[in-house]
Amino acid sequence: MIVSIIGGMLALDVAVWVLSLRLVKPRSLRWLATGFIGSQIVGFILLVGGRTFHMGHAGAWGRMLPRSITASLYVWHFFGLGLVLILIIGAAPVLLALQIRRALFSSWVKKPAEATSSIEEPEPGVSRREFLGVAAALTPPLFTLSLTGLGMAQLNQFRIRRFELPLVGLPQQLNGMTIAQVSDIHIGRFTSGAILQRIVESTNALRADLVLLTGDLIDFALADLSEGIALVRQLEGRYGLCMIEGNHDLIENGAEFERRVRASGIPFLLNETALVEVRGYPVDLLGIRWHHDRSRLRGNQIAESVKQVVAQRHGPEAFPILLAHHPHAFDAAAETGLPLVLSGHTHGGQLMLNEQLGFGPALFRYWSGLYQQGESRMIVSNGVGNWFPVRVNAPAEIIHLTLRAG
Repeated sequence: MIVSIIGGMLALDVAVWVLSLRLVKPRSLRWLATGFIGSQIVGFILLVGGRTFHMGHAGAWGRMLPRSITASLYVWHFFGLGLVLILIIGAAPVLLALQIRRALFSSWVKKPAEATSSIEEPEPGVSRREFLGVAAALTPPLFTLSLTGLGMAQLNQFRIRRFELPLVGLPQQLNGMTIAQVSDIHIGRFTSGAILQRIVESTNALRADLVLLTGDLIDFALADLSEGIALVRQLEGRYGLCMIEGNHDLIENGAEFERRVRASGIPFLLNETALVEVRGYPVDLLGIRWHHDRSRLRGNQIAESVKQVVAQRHGPEAFPILLAHHPHAFDAAAETGLPLVLSGHTHGGQLMLNEQLGFGPALFRYWSGLYQQGESRMIVSNGVGNWFPVRVNAPAEIIHLTLRAG
């Protein structure tokens, strides 16, 4: 599957390059088109090669690329080529219809009997073909550079998003309990350096009763896990901290990720529960693991994990909170009557035209903010880090949640 996607992207790169050369007349613009597509192909091969064959090593090819170059490769190959493919698919029927119309029209119109002069007067101004050539040469690099610049400016920005949430059945002892939810940090290419310390400082400044991490601590490389563990150890919850895993945590070596986090001593839930006391009252933290299956079976696996952790609850008096990286766990959680679910994974849809249009609703039933079913509530965090360098109407965030007896 991944090999097919990579091959398809490289094939589209070549197709765009060939199309640009066919449309572009000035030699200088041909060099521009060739230089842009050529650099994208070489950079993409280095990026993929570094990830595929040298994952986890600081000297891997892909990890040696500057962050801005890596961002441009992501923008072009994951977004620009997608738009090109949509344009090609959309334009193909139109171009075919025009070709058929031209062929039919030329067969109906008879050529004049007398030959005309072979010398044709040049058309004034820029022809349609010349305009298309200039556009074909300039649009890809301008599009990529613009979005890359936007993304680089966003990489070190995040907000504190606050919710005050009334919950039926919340014990009076927990009225006003606060939670800092930190999700999808993605320590790696696009989330590194000073931004990590800002995440720690901003989280600790909330002085929350609990700090809960809902997956994707690292982007993919185990080389970044030591830094991730050090970051988690700096986070301060008055009454405790807990984390679960996400899909990106398991990309390179899931078993090794789980082993190292376990060994660190950080409270880490894999289809398990942990009992903490907040203000002297028991709170049950239920954490489910990530399921790799991409088919419809994943929903069944998530539901089974929810049932498994519910069966481990420490008595009916303890207030339960479910941590689930994938937000679709909310359906099973609501069926079992769990009052609160915290989730991430979606990045708020990443690229959204508005709150209801974009990748979020196209890919997920729940993608950002507060959702409810009956007396159950779920918060889906946009995540504070980045695996993809551009966000549109889906800002990075840390969630600050205040629970109220409702």
